[in-house]
Parts: sequence; structure tokens; C-alpha cells
Amino acid sequence: MSTRRWADNPILSPEDIRPLSDQTEVIGVFNAGVTRIGREVVLLLRVAERVKNPDPNTSLAAVYDLARHEITSLAFDGQDPDCDVTDPRLISLPTERYLTSVSTLRLARSRDGIHFTVDDRAGLLPQTPYETFGLEDPRITFIDGLWYIDYVAVSPRGITTALVSTTDFERFHRHGLLFGPENKDVVLFPERLQGRFFCLHRPTSPFSLKQEVWLADSPDILSWGGHRFLFGPRPGLWDGVKVGPGAVPFCTEQGWLEVYHGVDDNNRYCLGAILLDKDEPWIVRARSKAPILEPTEDYERRGFIGNVVFTCGLLFEEQRLKIYYGAADTTLCYAEIPLEDVFNGLEPV
Repeated sequence: MSTRRWADNPILSPEDIRPLSDQTEVIGVFNAGVTRIGREVVLLLRVAERVKNPDPNTSLAAVYDLARHEITSLAFDGQDPDCDVTDPRLISLPTERYLTSVSTLRLARSRDGIHFTVDDRAGLLPQTPYETFGLEDPRITFIDGLWYIDYVAVSPRGITTALVSTTDFERFHRHGLLFGPENKDVVLFPERLQGRFFCLHRPTSPFSLKQEVWLADSPDILSWGGHRFLFGPRPGLWDGVKVGPGAVPFCTEQGWLEVYHGVDDNNRYCLGAILLDKDEPWIVRARSKAPILEPTEDYERRGFIGNVVFTCGLLFEEQRLKIYYGAADTTLCYAEIPLEDVFNGLEPV
């Protein structure tokens, strides 16, 4: 497959982002939602920050203080056997978990789609008790004159999905939570089908230990029902352990094409594609046997979490997929893939 990465990847790195305060440091800029407004490409970046820690024997959790409007910290004894810090993202205690960083969403703009000017202030900050551990992985969908942005909201209550809308990316109207815990990776279809809105989502089942992709529909984008299983992992393949929606699907002559992420037995995150029926998106027509993008470059294999490529957004232009993707949960990168190559890699289901 003739995947073409930008020669100067990454296009954005932590050092390109100004921290929200002198007490924090940016450790990742990745997993951006994307849209085009006229001649500009607009990104909504996930920016992860942690509180600076001068004590190597102390582990700091990051929490957004809603009253003070800032990222604060909770200190834990790193030598405590009940305090598990083996995962750099988490501080795990016997009865609770914390994150080591808080993510906010920041806007960036570009005329060429590669060189971006990043706003110094956050576009979206936590505002509710369901967001005190941060806002993550935004997807942007343009529907009926509005940009709808759904994102992962994280708090001690769990992982949920929230929705905002905007006409100008300056003022945002909050619509609240779309799904309760544990559910993430929600992507909205950009048009109605049979008079209803549709979305993909990824619930987690503690009973079956499944992380699979489901489909839901709605009369108003806010109230979701009609839930049905769509597709799951394929043992032994590149997406054999878990799968989740990635970018907003787009319509082709053959059907809806969705770029999704899959995880294998080695916890390696890759991207592939799935083709859904044009009129009945609950029908899977074809699926990538091999990844369309996999972590092979050094900046994809090494970072905060290595061996990860992950997308929340792409532009389909000039018969090419222009994919903005997070690499190793650290940087934002760019790649292009011809649509024909993606279709050539699909196998009928």
C-alpha cells in the first residue's frame, strides 16, 4: 500500500505547545479531530499536561480543579506496594484510579494542512464533574450547518462521551453526555440515513471482556437507541484483541468507509478500514485484512506509549485519505493514502 508519511513528521510535538501554567508541562499533543473551513484546515488537538514533579519518590496524579480553573495534583508514595504505577498513564490503588496527566482540547489552524498555528489558550476545558480527569480524543462532524464535536470525558465516575456544537470554533454549546460509562470512540455520521442520525461507539463489557464496535441511531443527535453490534476483533490478526472507531466515516460510491484502530496480541495499535452499506450501515461489506497504517517509524514505536498509531480525524480530498494521527501518544503526524489502495486492501465479509 502506497502510504505516504509526511517527510518531516511529526507535524506537532509537545515542545510546540505552550503549557496552561508555569506549574505544568506538556507531555503529548495527539489524537486530533479535523475539519476544513474554507481554505483553512482546523484541528482540535488533545494536549496532555502533567504537574511538574521535583520528587522522584513521589507519584503525582493530575486533576482539574473546577473551582480554581487549573490543573492540580495529588501526591502518592511511589514506594507504597498498594500504589501501582507500572502504567505511566495511571496511578492504581486498591479501590480507585487516577491519571498522571490531564488532557484539554486546543485549536490549531493551517492553510497548507501541515504547518499549524496553535492557540495558546485551550479551546475546551473541563467544566463538569464528569471531566475532572480531562477531555480526550475529539471527533468533528459537520451536520446541517453546525460542527458537532464529541469527546471522551474522564473522571472518577468513569469514561463517558460528551458533545458540544459550534458555528465558529470560538463559542461552544454543551449538550451534555451522550453515553454513560464505559463508552468511548464515538463518531457521528455526517448525514441522516432514513431520516435518522447514526453513530459508531465502543462500549466496554466487564462481563465478556469485549471491546467491540456498535452502531446506534437517534432522532436528534442527543437521544441514542437502536443499539446493535457491528464488528469485533479477529483473533490472530492485526486487530485481534480490541477494535474501536477512529475517524468520522465518509461516503463513497461503494458505501461508507470508516478508518478504525485495532490492537493485536503485542498491544500494537494499527489503523485499518471497514466498508459499511451505503443505505443500511449496520451491514458490513468488507474489511482490511492488513493495516493501512502501522507503527514502523521511530516516532511511532517510541514515546509515552510506544507502538501506537491512532486517528480521530481525516480529510477525504482528491481521492486520497489525508490522515492526522497520534504517534506513540506523544506527537501528531500526517500521512496520505490513495482511496484506491484502501479499497484494494479490503476483503468481502
